[in-house]
This record gives sequence, C-alpha cells and structure tokens, in this order.
Amino acid sequence: MENIINVKHPLLTNLVSKLRSIYTNSYDFRKYLSEVGRILLVEALKNEKMKEKELEIWIGKRSFPVLEEEKYVFIPILRAGLPMLDGVLEMIPLAKSGFLAIKRNEETLESVLYYDRVPPLKGKTAVILDPMVATGGSLDYAINVVKEKNPERIISLNVIGAPEGLKRISEKHPDVQVYIAQIDEKLNDKGYIIPGIGDAGDRAFNTG
Repeated sequence: MENIINVKHPLLTNLVSKLRSIYTNSYDFRKYLSEVGRILLVEALKNEKMKEKELEIWIGKRSFPVLEEEKYVFIPILRAGLPMLDGVLEMIPLAKSGFLAIKRNEETLESVLYYDRVPPLKGKTAVILDPMVATGGSLDYAINVVKEKNPERIISLNVIGAPEGLKRISEKHPDVQVYIAQIDEKLNDKGYIIPGIGDAGDRAFNTG
C-alpha cells in the first residue's frame, strides 16, 4: 500500500488517544479533529511546489516563495469531516471548499451520495477530509465523485482507518495519496473500526 502514508508523530498519537476517550466532549472532539487535519496537511504538502511573488515589505519590493492557495479545494465528507475543514482552512485560507454527504447503508454497508456541492476542479488539487476509513466504501465513493470533476490530483486526509478499508483504497485508487494519523487493528462484523473512536459525526456534534 505505497500510497497510504501513515504519518508518525507524537502530537498526532496524543490527539488520536484523546479522540478515543469516551470522556472527550463534543467541543474538544471537534477541536482535536481540527488539529489532526492541520498536522496531516503540513505533512501532505511538505514537498509542494511554490511560486515567486513580489511583496511589499518594510524595505520595498522583494520576491518571496508562496503557495498558490487558490489551487486547493478542501472537500469534507459530511458530517464528520467538517471539523477538519476548520483546521486546514486556517493554514490555507484562500482555498475553496466543496462538500459531499455520503451515508452508509447499515444493512448493506454500501455508500449512498445525497449531497454534492463541489466547485469545478480542473487544474486543482482536491483534498478530501474524512476522519474514518472503515470499509473504505465512503472514501472510495467520494474519490470516484471527485475524479469525475477532473482535478489535477487528489489527496485524502484521514484520522484513523482499518487495514481492510485502506487496502481497498490502495488497490482501487493507487493514484491518490492517503495521509492517515493511525491505522487500527481491524473491522468487526458490523464494519466498525476496532478499537476506533466511535461514531465521529455523532461525537463531534453531540447527536449520538
């Protein structure tokens, strides 16, 4: 699974452990998801190409390297991906955002798209935000939807995942780089990640 990058950092490990705790309230849960998203983005863009831009500084005009912020489109998968959006937009505030709502049928475990509000992606770097990769169905579905919009490339930022789901993504989308904070043990017979963090959407918005 060469395109699956397990980002190793004590700060990430610490944040994921906080997310696992049943005593973490919804406010802190959202905050930790946001912080994880920010750290993953730093890793994902560490070799990014930059352009020279002339800036007015205290001694006059000089050229300095900058990111083309408008080139990035962040696409959280609703609901759970929304807190991650806050974190990445703090890093690249001029980026655009798109939104996908994908629900898993709990009987068939198949994914169903019920909201697509993603801007044009031609020439853009699409960054999908989704805390959990369980069976990989939702992420697989999201990547297929995004690919239809012809972005220049696709990156996925994820908090935790099961080996089964990550294997599915790696095999079906080897062209997509997946940056993930932690790879958990397995899926149970209901398709939930073990040990996992619970239902990220419910915990983030206190709807469980």
